[in-house]
Amino acid sequence: MSVLSLSKAVSSLSDRLSQLFDHSQQSGILQLVEDVSLPPLMSWLAAQNQFPKIYWQGRDRREEVAAVGSCLDLAFIEAIDDSKLQQIYQQYCQQPHGVDVRFYGGVAFDRTLASWPEFGRARFLVPRVELRRQEDRGQLLVNLNLNEQSLAQQVQQALAVLAQLCPAQPLLPPQKTEVLSRFDVPDFSRWSQLVTEVTSPAFNCHTPKVVLSRQSKLHVTQTPDPWTVLACWQGRNPTSFQFGFQFSPEHSFISCTPERLYRRQQDQLVTEALAGTTVRGLTADEDEKLAQQLLDDHKNSHENQFVGTHIVSELTPLSVQVNADEPLKIFKLNHIQHLHRVIKAQLRHDISDFQLLQSLHPTPAVGGFPKKAALQYIAANEGYNRGWYAGTCGFLSSQLSEFAVAIRSALLEPGCINLFAGAGILTGSDPSLEWQELENKLATIMSILVDF
Repeated sequence: MSVLSLSKAVSSLSDRLSQLFDHSQQSGILQLVEDVSLPPLMSWLAAQNQFPKIYWQGRDRREEVAAVGSCLDLAFIEAIDDSKLQQIYQQYCQQPHGVDVRFYGGVAFDRTLASWPEFGRARFLVPRVELRRQEDRGQLLVNLNLNEQSLAQQVQQALAVLAQLCPAQPLLPPQKTEVLSRFDVPDFSRWSQLVTEVTSPAFNCHTPKVVLSRQSKLHVTQTPDPWTVLACWQGRNPTSFQFGFQFSPEHSFISCTPERLYRRQQDQLVTEALAGTTVRGLTADEDEKLAQQLLDDHKNSHENQFVGTHIVSELTPLSVQVNADEPLKIFKLNHIQHLHRVIKAQLRHDISDFQLLQSLHPTPAVGGFPKKAALQYIAANEGYNRGWYAGTCGFLSSQLSEFAVAIRSALLEPGCINLFAGAGILTGSDPSLEWQELENKLATIMSILVDF
């Protein structure tokens, strides 16, 4: 049987919805699915005029999602109630066999602090309409929330969203952004003070690692389209996670990040220690030499070991078995390369995704060690609100959950592009070299936005 085009699949789902006068399912999320031949998902998402907009592509590129609207939106602006969030999630995830309801969203870097407007300390939603590509299979999904309204009301709202969908349009060629000014927080002078303080023996003896970061605010004449920027970023670093959240026309958060927080398939979990950085070489020989120097460098290996040790200690009480014996390897990106170690675990059957998020996030790769002391220092001294930068974003479902760490990311606002980069500071860190590492980490996105 031939697969429907997207326009015909939308018509077919609309007809099914119009005839859905009654259904045996009385609560939870009712999900309708059509197999479909998908257009380029980023182009389709950019063409839509409905919000929220969500995009996700896994690092292995086996799965890609574009979604609009919401039938359930859990926004935690003032505080996060973990028990309430888990209770609501479990309530909605009790689905018939084969139904895959997903909650897409993110958690701020430090959820004990106020975060960005619209994004909050945590926000998860079930989209109204999803396009999913899994391997070579395409699906159009519509979600109805039977806990919120009657079936008839949900059908009418879903029909309205489907009727307003726009066909995919080719993304416009990227144009360089005119930057009126750039403002770094902290600036280099303050950065040097912080690095000197964190590496002093008196501080280092109780807090051996703090990941300091910087916000670079680019004031621009016109804010670029987030999906055009993300598509270009995706082309430069295809082996990274790519995701974006646009809850309104004014604000969007996009990321092209190499780091996985975790991937859970039933009780099997995969995570990683990604810490330690150097640049790429201009030739293959130079690239391999730099990679070997990174493997041999004590400071960077020590930094990676901090992260790996912390992850194992957090996973051990949640797991039947933890395996961190895989060798240290190199993870290569367009402009930089990282030290990378895979860690696997078999989880206890009573462990939830919310327990994993509480335990693993933020890792020492983005916060420091010990976690509490490092986060307190960052909050008191860094000088800006990280929000979802270095937070974790992804999706939850009963069978499969995956989260990435938003370390290569940008917050786009009217007239302003906010870029972020961080570096692990420990004994032996040099302020000038660590500042240059921040520049190296921004090189790819700056080449897209500004540089020729």
